Amino acid sequence: MSSHEDEGALLEDKLLQNEGSGLYTGDGSVDRKGKPALKKKTGQWKACSFVLGTFFCERLAFYGISTNLVNYLLDTLHEGTVDAATTITNWKGTCYLTPLIGAIIADTYWGRYWTIAGFSLVYLIGMGTLTLSASVPALEPAACVDSVCPEATTAQYAIFITGLYLIALGTGGIKPCIWPFGADQFDDSDPQERVKKGSYFNWFYFSQNIGAIIASSLLVWIQDKVGWGIGFGIPTAVMGVCIASLFLGTSLYRFQKPGGSPLTRICQVLVASFHKRNMKVPEDSSLLYETQDISSAIKGSRKLEHSNELRCLDKAALVYDAEIECGDFSNPWRLCTVTQVEELKILIRMFPIWATGIVFSAVYAQMSTLFVVQGKLMDRVVGSVTIPAASLSFFNSVSVIIWVPIYDTIIIPIVKKYTGKERGFSQLERMGIGLFVSILCMSAAAVVEIKRLQLVRELGLVDEEVAVPLSILWQIPQYFLLGAAEVFTFIGQHEFFYEQAPDAMRSLCSALSLLTNSLGSYLSSLILTIVTSITTQGGSPGWIPDNLNEGHLDYFYWLLAGLSLLNLLVYMVFSRRYKEKKVA
Repeated sequence: MSSHEDEGALLEDKLLQNEGSGLYTGDGSVDRKGKPALKKKTGQWKACSFVLGTFFCERLAFYGISTNLVNYLLDTLHEGTVDAATTITNWKGTCYLTPLIGAIIADTYWGRYWTIAGFSLVYLIGMGTLTLSASVPALEPAACVDSVCPEATTAQYAIFITGLYLIALGTGGIKPCIWPFGADQFDDSDPQERVKKGSYFNWFYFSQNIGAIIASSLLVWIQDKVGWGIGFGIPTAVMGVCIASLFLGTSLYRFQKPGGSPLTRICQVLVASFHKRNMKVPEDSSLLYETQDISSAIKGSRKLEHSNELRCLDKAALVYDAEIECGDFSNPWRLCTVTQVEELKILIRMFPIWATGIVFSAVYAQMSTLFVVQGKLMDRVVGSVTIPAASLSFFNSVSVIIWVPIYDTIIIPIVKKYTGKERGFSQLERMGIGLFVSILCMSAAAVVEIKRLQLVRELGLVDEEVAVPLSILWQIPQYFLLGAAEVFTFIGQHEFFYEQAPDAMRSLCSALSLLTNSLGSYLSSLILTIVTSITTQGGSPGWIPDNLNEGHLDYFYWLLAGLSLLNLLVYMVFSRRYKEKKVA
């Protein structure tokens, strides 16, 4: 028996001894020395405090860069409105695409903890590079002279983009691992800890938005009033604190061991089922192959019950007579366990739910692009203070901070009385509510823009790129509604993709959840490009020209509202048909 097999057998013996004693966790988690994790000494909120601190600092650093980035591109690098919006949405899209890399590394090789640690260092290097590009005069284009604004040179832009995309790579190792790593601190087999885990997802998102509030208020003010060098330097220092917070909690963490490549297991099911495509699947699912051990053949995973959908994939678990005669069941490219087949089935069942998150993310992408550009052409003076347009995202975060405790302490207990469900709404119901609220958000943004354009025409400002006497505070409802939609949809997504994911694919499924943000950003860029191409034909300024006073941004908002409504209808169809995973 190999050392890995010895270790697995020892762990299984410990779990069996633990049954009824409650000394160790029952979900297979281990401590930093690789021994079964003691419940009293590891995990739960005492470990989560360091995870939440790490995430808070990382989000503060990220939002410290991203919240006001559109103004840096417009005012310092002298990009046009559409180019700046496209640059940001493409970068943000990449920030949600790179988690696939981090997730595969975490699930296959490093585990979640070391993946977070390693990619955090890449993140810090990217932050330092970006700060350098904003601090050294030679790395920035010259200031505008009258209306002539020189573009950034190739070298200047290359350094800026290098820093930006190193951040995108770094966040790719943190995003798919940090919130599953926090959820790993609660034992799935313990009913009390399972309830705490449901609350954890809400407070995890709460900590993210505390960071966003500081970034959208204090850091944006520093960037606008003091300078971009120190405005980017502070988030860089915070990222250093993020890494320190992660390491400080090491002795308290519970760790889940990586279960091997999820992509390899998926391919094995497809190859094995294709190889046996001419065989007939028996009605009796007990005839399908599964290990006789208590634990699954997949390291870090519990066994899954057989489901009757997608029965063509069950052929991968059919046993040849020749395999029975020789007793050789060791070739996973010819024979897979029921649990391995069910992993792929779960991913396929989740796909329609996952896909509907893309349009929601396209709506969310407007907060850091067109909402900001719209706000710049409104009256930003409140009393004696001039409010940076990007600071309005503060109200999005305030909305989240208000809604999270309301949802956790008021809505759940009330709804629970009527539904009888442990968490009030199911995860699917929660996401559906958020999709509906996103329609209201885009409608509110469109109404504000209609009023703004009405004032533009009345005051004869169509040809001038100047603000109109409409207070920027009228944007608060659209930011507030977007925050409410986030609490329902994004937190619901996090919980759904963690709970429904196969145990050994949780980082991958977390990355797939985040991928909707990436594709949503790309979808926003695509829609923006198509709309601009169509509406500028014949010399027309189009819906979204550099001078929004000449355009019709309201039409674009109504288009997104219509797409969101269609998306909600599709979601309702597939969510009604969805069947949750069952652990054997």
